[in-house]
Amino acid sequence: MAATVKPIKPTGLNQTQPQALFGKQTKAIVVTTGMLAFISFWRASAIVLCDLASTAYYIGGIVEQACGRSAPYFILAVMLFSYAVRAVYVESCSMFTRGGVYRVVKEAMGSTLAKISVSALMFDYILTGPISGVSAGQYLVGLINELLKLAHSGIILPADFSAAFFAIAVTVYFWRQNILGIEESSGKAMRIMQVTTVMAVIMIVWCGLTIFMRGAHLPPFELKFTDDSLGWLKHFPGARTIGTLGILIAFGHSILAMSGEESLAQINREIETPKLKNLLRTGLVIFIYSLLLTSLVSFFAVMIIPDKVRMSQYGGDLIGGLAMFMLGPLWARLALRAFVVFVGFLILAGAVNTAIVGSTGVLTRVAEDGVLLDWFRHPHKKYGTNYRIVNMVAMLQIATIVLSRGDMFLLGEAYAFGVIWSFVFKTLSVLILRYKDQYHRLWRMPLNLTWFRPGGKDFPLGLTLTFAVLLATAVINLFTKQVATISGVSFTLALFLIFEISEKINGQVEHAYGEEPEKFNLQLVEEDQVDPIRLGLLAPHKVLVAIRDPNNLAHLHRYLSEPDNAELIAMTVRTERGLASSEGAQVFTDHEEKLFSKVVKVCEDHGRAVTPLVAVSNDQIYAIARMAYLLHVDEVVMGVSERFHPDVQLENFAMHWGSLGDSDEHHVKVRVLSDTRDIRAEI
Repeated sequence: MAATVKPIKPTGLNQTQPQALFGKQTKAIVVTTGMLAFISFWRASAIVLCDLASTAYYIGGIVEQACGRSAPYFILAVMLFSYAVRAVYVESCSMFTRGGVYRVVKEAMGSTLAKISVSALMFDYILTGPISGVSAGQYLVGLINELLKLAHSGIILPADFSAAFFAIAVTVYFWRQNILGIEESSGKAMRIMQVTTVMAVIMIVWCGLTIFMRGAHLPPFELKFTDDSLGWLKHFPGARTIGTLGILIAFGHSILAMSGEESLAQINREIETPKLKNLLRTGLVIFIYSLLLTSLVSFFAVMIIPDKVRMSQYGGDLIGGLAMFMLGPLWARLALRAFVVFVGFLILAGAVNTAIVGSTGVLTRVAEDGVLLDWFRHPHKKYGTNYRIVNMVAMLQIATIVLSRGDMFLLGEAYAFGVIWSFVFKTLSVLILRYKDQYHRLWRMPLNLTWFRPGGKDFPLGLTLTFAVLLATAVINLFTKQVATISGVSFTLALFLIFEISEKINGQVEHAYGEEPEKFNLQLVEEDQVDPIRLGLLAPHKVLVAIRDPNNLAHLHRYLSEPDNAELIAMTVRTERGLASSEGAQVFTDHEEKLFSKVVKVCEDHGRAVTPLVAVSNDQIYAIARMAYLLHVDEVVMGVSERFHPDVQLENFAMHWGSLGDSDEHHVKVRVLSDTRDIRAEI
């Protein structure tokens, strides 16, 4: 029910009456870490692409070494299939704003399988850093050797060893950055992808011109597996032919082309309103960009670089090799190759950092759930970071680089294990959650059959087919990737045992995942310091929403569902009778921590930024009016009171507003809002 906006004149007091009659001067506590900052879908796309698009630098060589010159067709197939997998992630994000693999699997299948799935995911994250660092090293070493060759020098750097050394140096650098708490921003990711886009356009246009002038043929559609790429199936009939089994094997070797999908679930909480619409846009941008860059580069490499040197000299440096066989003078090709290496360093080194940040985030989440010892969460004395988790991740990544000795094919084979099994667990969990009524979703993956309704539900054909393809690929990979299977299963079981033992030591304390209170920093502000500029509230239109009960935020939900770009201040009042000390105002109570944790979660769900604020006063309505006046807000939103009629709430607010200054110059709109009521007034 909406009421017409009507003016209310302040009554009961004139403008000169002292404010102390209603309450003492208010003190405010600004909850600084709750000031959410949301990003556009372009920036969100850039962050995910910094992880996902990095595979374009190494996927072509890895897949061609496994299945021959037909590799580009299977890379293309994987990139097309990635849109279905991304749709699975979009559906899970529409249910859980913080919807990574661990959360979704736990909700669907329980904590045991959740721990197994996150162990496989950690294998993915641990290998992301080494494979990206080694790939960047391969490109850098390739350029250096090319320049040494042109200078007629007899010095040649060993590619694998030098790349491994470079990867270790990059890992150590980002380990230190994460100890200090310096993370990559969305702005940096955006600039990296802008530079990468320039490189991609130059490469595509130049390759197209080269093919047009010289002529070229599409790669042959044939399978040429090595014994290593067939693994335990090398003696199995039909494994080397183009049939169901052969195609699945080649598809499995190409699956890591869509690694990095988990980044979409991690970045979802930071996407601005309208969250779902922008999430879908992000998925589309990622799909088109990665499809064009990754697929075209792999086709161009086979069509332009001669067979006799492509894998022998440029197997780990395909884009660099592509630059050297373009049409044009040598100096221009060298300049392009140097540009390729520069961009590769930016995007691949960024992927190393993303791997450390992602690993730390995942392990921190499971630690909060009581699955990992609290010892790991102990903050650094100086920097406040989870340095023990960062140390463990960095040591595992460096050990991986040393054990692989810079072998890209070996790293790629192992990497695929974590990628495919995290997808399998995620998709199966979303499929199971389709049949649990309590999980509301704003969007569902397409292809749902309404005429076939087992259990009264639409049959999720799209989800089922996606899961079937992923599961078949994962099973095939177990038999073809011997190193990946042995190392991946061993790592997953070892980490799972660590989780189990940690949970026992923690006394099997059950944490409600997602209900863990947020960590807040507090800033005490005296009334004479309450100023919108000083508090960073610079938007021309500001709205203050008064809140009290974490279980009754209907008015906040309803307001956030409206299309409005106003700067939002969520404020609660701590009522203290008599004279309260200033020290008391610095204490953040358990109730306030719970309240603002819920507010942060609600605002994340809607993709809206918020500034949480606690006012300390002996009169609740007076404190709301006073803060609204000092912060120059345009609108105040209150929930319906259980004790007073909405009209009484408005009259009471108007009375206090009239005591605060020249109300003829400073007007404010007031709303009393609930699921069924919307009563408005202008004062």
